[in-house]
Amino acid sequence: MDRTDRLAALLLVAAFALAGWKIYNRLPAANFAMVSQQAASPATSSGDALKAGPAISSPSRQLSPDGRFRFDAQFVSAAPGQAVHSASLVELRDGRLRAVWFSGSREGAGDVVIRTAVMDAASLRWSEESTLFDRQQIQQGLWRYVKKLGNPVIARAPDGSLRLWMVNVSLGGWAGSSITWARSTDEGATWSEPRRLVTSPFLNISTLVKGAPIAYQDGQIGLPVYHEFAAKFAEILRINPHGQVVDKIRIPGSQTSLQPVVLVAGPEQAQVYMRSGNARALMASTTNDAGKTWSSTHATTWPNPDSAVAGVVTNAGAQWLALNPAPRNREILALLQASKEGTFDGARPWIVESSATPQTRLSISDYERLLGNELKASGASEEQTQAYVASAKRQLCGADSCSQEFSYPYLLQSRDGYIHLVYTWHRTRIKHVRFDPLQPVPAAQAAPSHADATPN
Repeated sequence: MDRTDRLAALLLVAAFALAGWKIYNRLPAANFAMVSQQAASPATSSGDALKAGPAISSPSRQLSPDGRFRFDAQFVSAAPGQAVHSASLVELRDGRLRAVWFSGSREGAGDVVIRTAVMDAASLRWSEESTLFDRQQIQQGLWRYVKKLGNPVIARAPDGSLRLWMVNVSLGGWAGSSITWARSTDEGATWSEPRRLVTSPFLNISTLVKGAPIAYQDGQIGLPVYHEFAAKFAEILRINPHGQVVDKIRIPGSQTSLQPVVLVAGPEQAQVYMRSGNARALMASTTNDAGKTWSSTHATTWPNPDSAVAGVVTNAGAQWLALNPAPRNREILALLQASKEGTFDGARPWIVESSATPQTRLSISDYERLLGNELKASGASEEQTQAYVASAKRQLCGADSCSQEFSYPYLLQSRDGYIHLVYTWHRTRIKHVRFDPLQPVPAAQAAPSHADATPN
């Protein structure tokens, strides 16, 4: 071994020794904070109303496909012809909602940007969308080449500012991803320069984000992330108020799981639910020591067609999930409410949107007609409708048939008690649904429909 090799070996040993010393001397993790940081802000007192009030009259209010509940629905994104995906939400101090998502000619293209729009709380109308970050801005902020952008997650930090985490790739595919973040102190009107989230001293790649963060009692953030390089697994990053990763805990046994969602049940209790990378069942793990350790990942009774899941814990402590409950596709999107014991086993789904024939692909002409009718009913012009349908066909149609898709949900409860759901509609628009979780099932309930999915 020559001098260069010895020096390299010594540096490697020193790096491992330093990492070990930091792990040994790290401060113990604080307990979970019980109040959602997205549903509260420093300007909100504990006396604010948290029970959902009367629904705002809206022409878009509709009955769910299974007849179980009513909701308000509208499209968020407006740019015709774009491929859009992976939306997330945050409530602003004045009660408005801000949504973010990525948009471009196709997923992974160099023209993908992070877009945003704001919903007025009184009218439920969404503003015109605008661009928050593009690839060039991220490159300039990081001083490194950026090939493509992906999943953005927006949330309110314990200090009251907004944080935005974004996936970006410099080389290779999504397995080579890292996370970039930015901070806003004016409710998302302007943002800091993007910064790199350092999750590993070695390469710092293969870390992606999708789920909502959680808060700790000491003001730190728990960010659920996942890895796809060589093996799929989930982790929880503990991030200090300066945006630095101070600790990370891997979910044991999650080798085929990704995109974790954490539901906090108590100061030390939480469950994590994960997308199944092998398209089998929704995966889960639990902690009873505020995330210091997690149980080995296990399959739930709910199928998962290798598709993202979302979750929220309401101010009353009720747990909700949004997911695709079918075993083979994303043609049904449903909500689940946990039992008082905190389990989703046996829950009856609330169907948000569903194909009329979930197991059968549509002909291209039927698909064009189906999408066109809904888009025109929402106010799209003939030219806009053609662009939306062309984008959907480009992504979801084969030579002679098409699949429908309602996917990548994200959940948030606003201070007035309503639950908000945003999701990808046919890969061509972001859709928003608002419902009252305390609303009773209608007395004259519709007969069970094709979409009344039950777990295997």
